[in-house]
Amino acid sequence: MHWTSKRRPQAYVAAVLAATLSSAAIAAPLVVRSAGPSAKSYPVGKAVAGDKIVLKAGDTVVLLDGKSTRTLSGPGTFNAVETKTAAAGSTLGALMAGGGEKRARIGAVRSVKGDDGTKNPSVWYVDMNRSSSMCVIDPANVTIWRKDATAEALVTVTAANGASSPIKFGPGQAKAAWPTAVPITDGGAYKISWDGAKAPTNLKFSVIAPPSNDPQVMVTTFKKAGCDAQLNQVTQTAEAKPTPKG
Repeated sequence: MHWTSKRRPQAYVAAVLAATLSSAAIAAPLVVRSAGPSAKSYPVGKAVAGDKIVLKAGDTVVLLDGKSTRTLSGPGTFNAVETKTAAAGSTLGALMAGGGEKRARIGAVRSVKGDDGTKNPSVWYVDMNRSSSMCVIDPANVTIWRKDATAEALVTVTAANGASSPIKFGPGQAKAAWPTAVPITDGGAYKISWDGAKAPTNLKFSVIAPPSNDPQVMVTTFKKAGCDAQLNQVTQTAEAKPTPKG
């Protein structure tokens, strides 16, 4: 299902998810990443509220709850719910809320205090320096972001069918709108290139419908679509040191 509404769906989803993430009412922490011998017991998307998590040596499980993410490393026994988790709902909300600018304004956006161009400020921004698979909600309203916004740059976006369009970044400009001449399609592959790049950035897009207010839906959507960079952005935003229980 493709979402084509002009009512800024990304801003809507960001608001819903931010409210969900900041709410203490989320009783079931979700597994958003797992690795090691016990990974099959803790698949991505599993709700583990009320459970004891027993990990072996070499195990790592990342949980997302209503306040932040927590990384659990084995061996050890842990409580799924940790009341002393560092609050990070506002930080996660900000990460999710970056894709709502109107297209007409994006080209004029410049670096501002707190956004020095070194860290992608939104899970919805396409990092032009990183090859990845990207989930988008509204393919007609996508933002390209660059890590180094010091100097001006002429960037070319090219689709698999050969259609291409230039984008000019001015000095201090970290964001620009995806060019309308190269429309994003579900499953479409694209390249971003510019002078000085060692190699083009390869991108593949999946168009997703706005998820419900359940964070498990967002996590599993990113995972199923292969949008691992976005999933990692969410899980790495706020890491809190776990305390073994047992």
